Amino acid sequence: MGDMIIQRGDIVVVADGEKALFLVNAGDTANLELQVLREMEQDNPPTRDQGTARPGRLNDASFLGHRSAVEETDWHRVAKERFAREIAGRMHAMVQAGKCERLIVAAAPRILGELRKAYHKDVENRVVAEIDKDLTKHPVDEIEKLLAG
Repeated sequence: MGDMIIQRGDIVVVADGEKALFLVNAGDTANLELQVLREMEQDNPPTRDQGTARPGRLNDASFLGHRSAVEETDWHRVAKERFAREIAGRMHAMVQAGKCERLIVAAAPRILGELRKAYHKDVENRVVAEIDKDLTKHPVDEIEKLLAG
């Protein structure tokens, strides 16, 4: 991560499936000074706390009277995917408003994949670096050190 150059005014998005920080570098390339612009959070309890119904069953037409179980929906994962789309939407709104020229995205690997799928072309063109690591549990000063290397 240390060989990445983060310029003054760059937006750093740090995200996982439940929290996102939008940080701006108020410092320079040598001395990062990340300041929180926006924080997004969602309450996403485990699937067992979200879905109460048993998985459904389907009648299998090839065998008379045979029924197959339907895989239970992972509501926790679905909520994380929806949250990634919300983050990508916020990034797009910032780009459209002219609030950022360059984006650096640090996200948990699965969320980074969901973000990539949800990027608008304008956002995709401004992403200069992606880090497949969850940094959301670190304080901002620690994120600065990790990004500066």
